[in-house]
Amino acid sequence: MQNPLRDFFYFSRGERRGILTLIAATGIVLLSGYLISAWQHRENISPADIAEQAAARQEYDEFMASLEEQEQPRSRWKHTSYERKEAEIPVVLIPFNPNKADSMAFRHLGLPAWMVKNILHYRSKGGKFRKPEDFKKMYGMTEEQYSNLSPYIYIAPEDTARNTPQLYIPQPAQAENIKYASGTVIDLNLADTTELKKIPGIGSGIARLIVGYRQRLGGFYQIEQLKDIHLDTRQLQAWFSIKPTDIHHINLNHSSVDRLRSHPYINFYQAKAIVEYRKKKGSLTSLKPFILYEEFTEADLERISHYVCFE
Repeated sequence: MQNPLRDFFYFSRGERRGILTLIAATGIVLLSGYLISAWQHRENISPADIAEQAAARQEYDEFMASLEEQEQPRSRWKHTSYERKEAEIPVVLIPFNPNKADSMAFRHLGLPAWMVKNILHYRSKGGKFRKPEDFKKMYGMTEEQYSNLSPYIYIAPEDTARNTPQLYIPQPAQAENIKYASGTVIDLNLADTTELKKIPGIGSGIARLIVGYRQRLGGFYQIEQLKDIHLDTRQLQAWFSIKPTDIHHINLNHSSVDRLRSHPYINFYQAKAIVEYRKKKGSLTSLKPFILYEEFTEADLERISHYVCFE
């Protein structure tokens, strides 16, 4: 039995070609009508419409320009903020060993970050400063910077020569540089540089180093603290005495973060922890609350305890 639908929709080859041609012609006519209509619409735009479009375009351009103006001050603010952050690093001129000082120590001496990077790179490649004048040769070091820092440069004896790692190289005796006799004992917290230089083994550089570190600490509570500045206490032990009453204390209930962090035994995170605790829980009466803080070790708390008070 034949399918009547199949017979109804059956077309010969010639009929199919005719149908396709008719469809194509219909599409061309419709597309041409659309294009002609669009062209006529463009030709019929009134001057008022053109002015409105121009005004809209101008408003858009002004809007984009305002965004750019807002972005530029933000960029300038970021640059200014960075410069302000650089300027916030306090300059503290203290004795330093250019062969041992870290990046933060150099920054506190007033050196810019790029110069500090050059110094550390020079040291990492095996470079060593054997005399103060060597520090002047660093790239970018100005005469003014060197003249400000030169009185504070300390070169450790082991850095001056490979074959003479001794604490002090004897110099011809001079009337103004007479040394103390064996058995003399001086107060480490009261002696100035002139008196320190009278001790055998101590020259001008080491004397300035001791006095500068003593000022930063607030005083020594034991001779072994001289190891902090790389001095051999075995040779110096017999020459010094210490009075703990001569130590200057920091009041933990009133000191700011900057004041606390200026002490060699308190870093920034420890100073911040102390101030935050004080703000949240009130005045401190001891260091016991910080025993469980990860910012402090038992050794930290022990040596800090000699320099703090809670009045």
